Amino acid sequence: MAEVTANPRGIPIAPFVEDVEAFVPDRTKIEENLAKFQEMIASKYQFMELNMQRRAQSLEEKIPDIRKTLDTVNFLSKRNSDKPLETLYELHDTLYAKAEVPGKLDEVYLWLGANVMLAYPIEEAKELLETKLKSAMSTLKNCNEDRDFLRQQITTLEVNTARLYNYDVTLKRKERIEAEEEAKLAKA
Repeated sequence: MAEVTANPRGIPIAPFVEDVEAFVPDRTKIEENLAKFQEMIASKYQFMELNMQRRAQSLEEKIPDIRKTLDTVNFLSKRNSDKPLETLYELHDTLYAKAEVPGKLDEVYLWLGANVMLAYPIEEAKELLETKLKSAMSTLKNCNEDRDFLRQQITTLEVNTARLYNYDVTLKRKERIEAEEEAKLAKA
């Protein structure tokens, strides 16, 4: 069975150092490995985590808008009255305007962004919005999973850093004690 080296979306798994002595047999490599772990935490995993957080936040803002638009299109598709409907529509967060919607509608206009609005037949608009909603929900789920995964990788690297640092301190203490004992033997 092949060893997993990344999550499903390609984020690499941080190595876990079980045996510090075997990982760093040469004491001179401790500082180098400490720097490597710190660099991986800061420039790799935390950067990816920040990007995932921004992406998830953007999706969390878009999903309610997509749902609201889909609900409106569903309402308009079920309407079977020839009588015009008077309603309020949102211009901005707290600004609404009155509108009169004609009886039967064959098409709706969807705002696609970047100053683009297109007319769609109602059924096609529903399909498009449902697809966009599913895609956004799936992407948000993946973003949240990736953020959790990244947090685990950061924790693994922080643990590695602490273990390497503690090993370095232990070796320095051991060397200091040996040097003190040699100094005592030399005096005696």
